[in-house]
Amino acid sequence: MAELTLTKKQMQSGVWHGVITGATEKPDISVTHLDVDIPDVTIVSADDAATWLLHIPIPSNILSDGMQTLLITDRATGDVLDNISLMAGEALGDDLRAEVDLLRAELDMLKRAFRRHCVETG
Repeated sequence: MAELTLTKKQMQSGVWHGVITGATEKPDISVTHLDVDIPDVTIVSADDAATWLLHIPIPSNILSDGMQTLLITDRATGDVLDNISLMAGEALGDDLRAEVDLLRAELDMLKRAFRRHCVETG
């Protein structure tokens, strides 16, 4: 059996779109969030016999604070082909602000060290 390859195309209007290659027959794909299957996933044949279009509607009930991950798996082999990571909410805002503050502090430290180096060697 050929190995499947999944390539993300876009996410638009709450639907993740990808292209699956390497399967002459319709692949058996599972999309899960916290080990629960995501409904209404569609796989349709493209123009090429070994190419399939994957459409995953993102259910609104999984959107919540923090990071949520959907796993896209080949049921035949158990291989994880890709994942979809969704970040939202207040928890994310706090994490990003903390990271930006840390980066600013490190940049200030580097600027001071560089200036000190220039004075000492100049």
